[in-house]
Amino acid sequence: MEDIAANKDNKVARVNKILEDTINSIDNSKEEIMEIVEHARIECIKIEEELNEIKLKVEKVIEEVDLLDIEEKKSRAYLAKVSKNYNIYCEKDIKDAYDRANELRVQLLLKREEEIILRERRTEKELRLKSAIEVYEKSEKVGKFVRIASEYLKGNLDEILFTIDVLNKRQLLGIKVIEAQEEERRRIARDMHDGPAQSMANIVVKAELCEKLMDIDEKRSREELKDLKTIAKNTLDDIRKTIYNLRPMSLDDLGLIPTLERYIYNFNEEFWTNTELNIIGEIYELKPAIEVAVFRIIQESLNNIAKHSNANNAIVSIEFLPKKLNISITDDGVGFDVQKIAETSDYNNGGFGLISIRERVELLEGTLNIKTAPGFGTKLIISLPLIEEEE
Repeated sequence: MEDIAANKDNKVARVNKILEDTINSIDNSKEEIMEIVEHARIECIKIEEELNEIKLKVEKVIEEVDLLDIEEKKSRAYLAKVSKNYNIYCEKDIKDAYDRANELRVQLLLKREEEIILRERRTEKELRLKSAIEVYEKSEKVGKFVRIASEYLKGNLDEILFTIDVLNKRQLLGIKVIEAQEEERRRIARDMHDGPAQSMANIVVKAELCEKLMDIDEKRSREELKDLKTIAKNTLDDIRKTIYNLRPMSLDDLGLIPTLERYIYNFNEEFWTNTELNIIGEIYELKPAIEVAVFRIIQESLNNIAKHSNANNAIVSIEFLPKKLNISITDDGVGFDVQKIAETSDYNNGGFGLISIRERVELLEGTLNIKTAPGFGTKLIISLPLIEEEE
């Protein structure tokens, strides 16, 4: 018994030493991480201020272009009048009218060129701001994880072991649900800000421009109205996509398989791929939570294929068995190194999508196997057990 106790004390001492070293390492790097977060935040504010300044310049230049356009048309009309009535006006009048018309034409051309350049700068700043916000959010997330890890590890070993013992699956699931909800809210907020909100602001600007042009330049007004109609249609499409991403209503109305058939049809149309859906076994009704999870797993898998695999063909197979559901997603794309993705957490090359898929599978107490290698395509094999209630 004394040997067992001594062995336990040695293990505790080793674990405490590891925890102490880990805490010191985290504390040493915490300040640097906070500096990175603050720098990213300041960069976002700076770029946003620059973007707002450019937007004001664009609005001002548009007004100046409109005024110059009116003046230039008046000068051309006056020049035509002077030239036609040469018996009334002297040569100097004609020359002055010509010089004025030419000067206004040059000013208008230069101002329109300035408008084009400012619009390009505005687009560039918008892209930079979007990228800076992503960097800031990622760095803030890392900083939050570091703070949580540091505070958690600063407790002694007995407290940590006690905490681990008392945590149950329901608590862990609750945390995951809350985090998923917050992440989804942030994603929706970003999608609405970058998509429909920007488009609606553009619609307002276009509508005001059309209102000004209505009595000045009917042809250009019609062109702007046509452009306004296109923007409104695209905005409506964006809003519908956002609603669809929250929860496809067809899951409730039609069920899982018809929803997947429609999604894969749209997927093929959008990304020019040849993706097939194969159903094996007799289809039966699933719990709504299971249906949503299966749909999201397949949706995330196809998104990864579209973004990273360069595949031309893909096959989604769903096998309905009495007590489990088997899913496989296969593509003929470039493949990847699973170990490398796992070690580097390469989110840009599909790592985040795989994490999302794995978490959904684990929440349903299922299994996920990935068969792939660089140059040999990818196959995801998923097995989800169904308890009697789900059957």
